[in-house]
Amino acid sequence: MKVVLNADIGTLGHKGDIVEVAPGYARNYLLPRNLALSASRGAVKQAETMRRSRTERERRDRALADAMAGRIVGAALRIPARAGEDGQLFGSVTNADIAEALTRALGEEIDRRKINLPAPIRSLGTHDYSVHISPDVTAAGTVEVIPQT
Repeated sequence: MKVVLNADIGTLGHKGDIVEVAPGYARNYLLPRNLALSASRGAVKQAETMRRSRTERERRDRALADAMAGRIVGAALRIPARAGEDGQLFGSVTNADIAEALTRALGEEIDRRKINLPAPIRSLGTHDYSVHISPDVTAAGTVEVIPQT
């Protein structure tokens, strides 16, 4: 049975896709939960509209993510931290500290869970990090940990 998806469904497809599914799956699961419509002529036209709006939204989101990636790469982050004589920190600099510094530098909220650090930073110097902005855009940046005065 052909149906037009009203929502993104993990292994089946995205909103607006026309897919072939088992009649029981459509009748007992997809249609009652309003996840799909039976593929009539009107529904196929509606699917085309959904696909166009989805591609436009994805294009717009990608452009915003690329712009944010450029701003992150260009941001000069300096985080002061207490350190001993040998350059080892008392504590560590985590992704939450980097998120806070990025938020101050960019003026836009950055979620700490999107920042990828291989390990917490425990020494002074320059260290690399990456920010997962969207499913297909990741920005890499550097942070300089300086001694706190």
